[in-house]
Amino acid sequence: MAAEEQLNFYPQPSAPANDVIPPTLPQYPEMILTAIEELNENNGSNKSAISKYIESRYGDLPPAHSTLLTRHLNGMKSAGQLLLIKNNYLKADPNSPTPRGRGRPPKPKAPLPPGTVLPPARPRGRPPKSQYPSDPPPLPKPKPASSVTGKKRGRPPKGKPAVAEPVGA
Repeated sequence: MAAEEQLNFYPQPSAPANDVIPPTLPQYPEMILTAIEELNENNGSNKSAISKYIESRYGDLPPAHSTLLTRHLNGMKSAGQLLLIKNNYLKADPNSPTPRGRGRPPKPKAPLPPGTVLPPARPRGRPPKSQYPSDPPPLPKPKPASSVTGKKRGRPPKGKPAVAEPVGA
């Protein structure tokens, strides 16, 4: 009986949470595309016009509506669903190619012959210093003996100024 009590300790929900509360709003991409179609402007619709249309059509919006709208507009732009021309959003032509990323495209890689095993990729950056190097540290170089002339190297230190002797003394 104790085993049955442990099995029934956590109550099972009668219905999934998704079925209890029906969604009242469509997804943001659908609302954005509907707004652009309904506004039907020649040069496209800007963000504020799209936001005003969505607010007028769907009254119950989340408090972070402007943040969500911006995020979805940027995502749809990068996915190629929308075009941004002079701060106006247009629906992308289905026949147009997907937008390319920034920078130079990578070179095409040549196919490898079958049976070739690639070495593991090296990590990025400078390798860390090893705590126990395989080679012992080099011995310090001996200092050269002082020069044969007995003079020190470099500029001589400032001394007393030379006193000019009087002429005719």
